[in-house]
Amino acid sequence: MRIESCSIIVDSYAWIEFFAGTKLGEVVRKYVEEAREVYTPSIVLAEIARKYAREGIPWNDIVERLKVIEDLSTVVYIDRRVALESAKAYLELVNHARNLGLKSKPSLVDAVILAMARILKAKILSGDEHFRGLDNVIWLK
Repeated sequence: MRIESCSIIVDSYAWIEFFAGTKLGEVVRKYVEEAREVYTPSIVLAEIARKYAREGIPWNDIVERLKVIEDLSTVVYIDRRVALESAKAYLELVNHARNLGLKSKPSLVDAVILAMARILKAKILSGDEHFRGLDNVIWLK
């Protein structure tokens, strides 16, 4: 698949790798730089901020990372259409997790990401196990 020909949604997993500067983070950077459109669900910003706050990352660093995300992608907000599609996506992800043999259930954030990807006709850039094997996912692992 040619990167420049697709739109992507970057999930929390991918952004965290991006900021960690890992090998996977370099793959994320390439997609972010070359994709036709780059989207981030607004709920991903909250999830990332919570993670970094729990880890004791300095507040100013958290703010700067969120600004980077806003600069590199279009932040997409939850509306009625996304909420309704998220409900369907959640039920599908629960079944998918069961089929994969995962012990954990997908989160509401996962469902919102999948819903937005479908609405925007974008690929999800992720290494989150709940997305493994889905057709519209660019798997990072």
